[in-house]
Amino acid sequence: MEPLLRMESIIKAFSGVRVLHGVEFEVLPGEVMALVGENGAGKSTLMKIVAGVHQEWQGDLHFDGEQVRFPATRAAEEAGIAIIYQELNLVPGLTVAENMFLGREPTRFGGVIDYAAMNRMAREIMDSLHFDDPVTIPVSELRIGGQQLVEIGKALSLDARLLVMDEPTSALTGAEAEILFTVVRKLRSDGVSIVYISHRLDELYQIADRVTVMRDGRTVGVMNAEDISRRELISLMVGRDFEQFFVREGEPDEDVVFRVRNLTRVNEVPGRRALLDDISFEVRRGEQFGIAGLLGSGRTELLEALFGVAARDTRGRVELEGVELDLSNPRQAIEAGIALLTEDRKGNGLVLSMNVEQNLTLAALKELLHLCMISPGKERALAEEYVDRLSIDVADLGNPIESLSGGNQQKVLLAKWLATRPRVLLLDEPTRGVDVGAKHELYIYLSKLAEEGVSIIMTSSELPELLSICDRIMVLREGRVSALFDHEEATQEKILHAAAPAA
Repeated sequence: MEPLLRMESIIKAFSGVRVLHGVEFEVLPGEVMALVGENGAGKSTLMKIVAGVHQEWQGDLHFDGEQVRFPATRAAEEAGIAIIYQELNLVPGLTVAENMFLGREPTRFGGVIDYAAMNRMAREIMDSLHFDDPVTIPVSELRIGGQQLVEIGKALSLDARLLVMDEPTSALTGAEAEILFTVVRKLRSDGVSIVYISHRLDELYQIADRVTVMRDGRTVGVMNAEDISRRELISLMVGRDFEQFFVREGEPDEDVVFRVRNLTRVNEVPGRRALLDDISFEVRRGEQFGIAGLLGSGRTELLEALFGVAARDTRGRVELEGVELDLSNPRQAIEAGIALLTEDRKGNGLVLSMNVEQNLTLAALKELLHLCMISPGKERALAEEYVDRLSIDVADLGNPIESLSGGNQQKVLLAKWLATRPRVLLLDEPTRGVDVGAKHELYIYLSKLAEEGVSIIMTSSELPELLSICDRIMVLREGRVSALFDHEEATQEKILHAAAPAA
């Protein structure tokens, strides 16, 4: 069978540094081809060549039997290629429907935009993704998971023959991911070819026909998904062998250092149920405490409340080391010894206009003051300390933060908060968009922090992650605590049952 897409000897360099070294890649008609590799392997760069984002490259690109070189993304879209980018590419002030059809709006006589038709088409597509919010609301009002669904819907609206999905489930719950898999299978049955990029390897075995593995800018293997084990796949990706998940040895102290009592967070929308309803729990010194739940269960809202983000809407009592805290704003939380790593790395975690050093030291500037000014020497020393501690791969601390891979950006974000010397570390989806190698390193580092006495509270949409590293797991359902499991008794089945909405 003739491939729909064939790439031969693809070479790409940035500022003279090669990131792709003669890559070979192909996709057959009606095939789901998984593309895997660590962050920095070159997967996204390769797909941006396909989508017309990058024009300066060497090699041959054939699409539908013809040799092509797309001068812009619009040319690729017109040829039948759509891409869902790993980093969301939405206009916050526009509605869901306006984002989906931006630049392709249906018009009536005279060139006037037909909003009724646009909203109707958007609603039909988003219904297939079980998206319940109105398509007429600004995307800024959606959580990151909802925005991810809008990105998927935007790509589906192009009616493409080749659809590239770059980490499409990174912000989705298990139930939402299953809906997406149903859509992928339907597209495949309709003859659409799909390139599926994901660090969640379990997904690949559910939907992929074949797998292409990249490492260090090269193709290192192509095989049928059913013919390679998970362990073999990881070894091929990273070039060495280790277990994906690291289970911490040892137990946390018995001392309870963090107490939350009757925490309630009202909804800003009148008439809606509370985002958090009478939440109470305790965390021990050096404990890794997991929070599970479906999208909308209140996981992110809880961490935000503990960090002082929503003080006006939050009631309850929070104690650290027996002292009641005044969490009226994030600064108070930081001074009390609480840090929050947010789920949206680029939206509200990193400052993209700053370099690596500036991002890493941003939350600890108070400690770098000398005669009321930031000491450059102290700032550089602090940045170098955490680059070394977290093994952040960066050639120069003055490089733009966007020049780093996703995994290294996540390490910088974690380092930013560790530099504040927190006693309680709040982590919202800490490994979102991070490859198995970087995950492994983060798990080990979190374990070391726990051994040093830092209490860690983390949420994750990946249940195996919580099950492997957390001492206890609290389950939220519709803003309330529905279950609390010790490590030994917790299972995926029990957690999903506790998280499912009541009939």
